[in-house]
Amino acid sequence: MPRTVVHTVVDSPYEPLTLVAVDGVLSRVHMTDQRHRPPEETFGDRDPRPFGETIRQLDAYFAGELTAFDLPLHLEGTPFQRSVWEQLLLIPYGETRTYGELAEALGSAGASRAVGLANGKNPVSIIVPCHRVIGSGGSLTGYGGGVDRKKRLLAFESGDSGLPDALF
Repeated sequence: MPRTVVHTVVDSPYEPLTLVAVDGVLSRVHMTDQRHRPPEETFGDRDPRPFGETIRQLDAYFAGELTAFDLPLHLEGTPFQRSVWEQLLLIPYGETRTYGELAEALGSAGASRAVGLANGKNPVSIIVPCHRVIGSGGSLTGYGGGVDRKKRLLAFESGDSGLPDALF
């Protein structure tokens, strides 16, 4: 059965975000120049109708009024990727975890590199908070939206205008 794919673009403090829905359910959030961003022709027609609640929650998040999203998600990925993304949803607002801690939580202590690869392919950035994952020494390792955006998101969530030098 054919799927209906639509998208819209919304403003954010981190440049425009492209929201994509499959059969009316949010499936992707893309930043401008994001790594692993699929071609725009895969985004479907432009239609803001399925995104009302997503936009409301994103606006509340960026206003500092929302710390956890409550949205149905249509996440396409391997079973391992989806298990990593589920772990990302468990990282509280304003906190971070290392790739190793996520691997350990998944019962695969030696899989931090695989966790990093799955984290990098997270299709729903910000809402599934892959920006909250850092390197073992506290370094701000790669982020699909760019390390500067990661730094700004973490600073925003921590309530600081900047992050401690130890996180760089």
